[in-house]
Amino acid sequence: MTVGSSNLKTSATPATVVQLRSDGSLRHLLNLEGLPRATLEQLLTRAAYFLRALAAPPARNTALAGITVVNLFSEPSTRTRFSFELAALRLGADVSIVEVELSSRLKGESMLDTIATLEAMHVDIFVVRDAQEEVPNLVAANIAPYVSVLSAGAGSYSHPTQGLLDALTVIQRKGRIEDLSIAIVGDVRHSRVARSAWHAFSILGAKDLRLVAPNALMPNSNEFEGCARYSNLNQGIKDCDVVMMLRVQKERMTAAAISSDEEYFSEWGLSQARLSHARADAIVMHPGPMNRGIEIASDVADGVQSVIRDQVRNGVAVRMAVLETVILTRPRL
Repeated sequence: MTVGSSNLKTSATPATVVQLRSDGSLRHLLNLEGLPRATLEQLLTRAAYFLRALAAPPARNTALAGITVVNLFSEPSTRTRFSFELAALRLGADVSIVEVELSSRLKGESMLDTIATLEAMHVDIFVVRDAQEEVPNLVAANIAPYVSVLSAGAGSYSHPTQGLLDALTVIQRKGRIEDLSIAIVGDVRHSRVARSAWHAFSILGAKDLRLVAPNALMPNSNEFEGCARYSNLNQGIKDCDVVMMLRVQKERMTAAAISSDEEYFSEWGLSQARLSHARADAIVMHPGPMNRGIEIASDVADGVQSVIRDQVRNGVAVRMAVLETVILTRPRL
C-alpha cells in the first residue's frame, strides 16, 4: 500500500499493534487471535444484553453520546457496514460513512493522510474494512492514544466481530462451545470469516474443530492449528453439532480453483441429503452473502436448522458491545 507524503510512522504489522490497554481493557479490535477468553466472554455477555425479540423495539442507550464514529470502507459491504452504523446510532453516536473509493484517496491522498484529516475532526472510533490485511493495523498504529480502531474485515486475515457473532449464535442455540463438533466448510483458504471463527471457537474451548474443503480451497498446513482436515463433505460433517458454510470467494481465487458452479454444488453444496450426515439437531450457519445453489441449497438456507438470520441479528448486538466497551473503558481525557 502506498502511504504517500504523510509524516506519520508506517511500521505497523498485525503482530505489532497491541489491542489491550495497560489495564487490560479493550482499545482496538483488529483480530481475535491472542485475546483473553475473559475479554471474549465479557463482549458476548454484553452483546446478549442488547438482544431483543424482532417484534420489540431495539435496545438503545446513550453510552456513545458525543462520540464520533467513522466507518471507513474500501470494499463493498451491506451487512457489516449497515450493522456497524445501526449499532453506533443506537448507542447515541454521531456516525459518518466514508467510501474510500469515492474519497480524496482518488486525488492522490494516502490512507494515513485521510486518517489524519478525519482525526482532526474529533473522530473517536474508526471502523475500517479493506482488501489489504495490514490496513486496520496500520491505522491503529498511527492514531492518537484516545482513538480506537475496529476491523470490519481485512483481506483474508480477519473479521473479528463476525467471529464473535458466530460464537454468540452457537452459544444461543447450543448453550456452550466446549464439547461441540464444529465443521467449517468450503472456501476456507480465502476466508477471513473462517480464521476469526476458528480463533473465537478455539479461545472459547472448542476441542473438535474441522476444516472441510476441496484441496484447492484448503488453507496451508501451517494454518488453523488443532483443526482436523477433511476432503469429503459427508465425512467432514458426520455427527457435527454445527455446520458453518462459507461463501465461495471468486474474487480472491484463480479461475482454476473451482471448475464450475454446478460441479461445485454437486460435490460441496450443502443439501438436505448431505446435512443428514450431521447430528439431527445440528445448526447451519453462513456469514453471507449466500450463493444459493453453489455452496448451499435454498431449502437448507431457509430450513428449520438454519440460524443464518440469527447471525445477522446478532451482528448488531455484538457491534454495540464492542463499540460501547472501547469507549466506556477509555481513560478519562
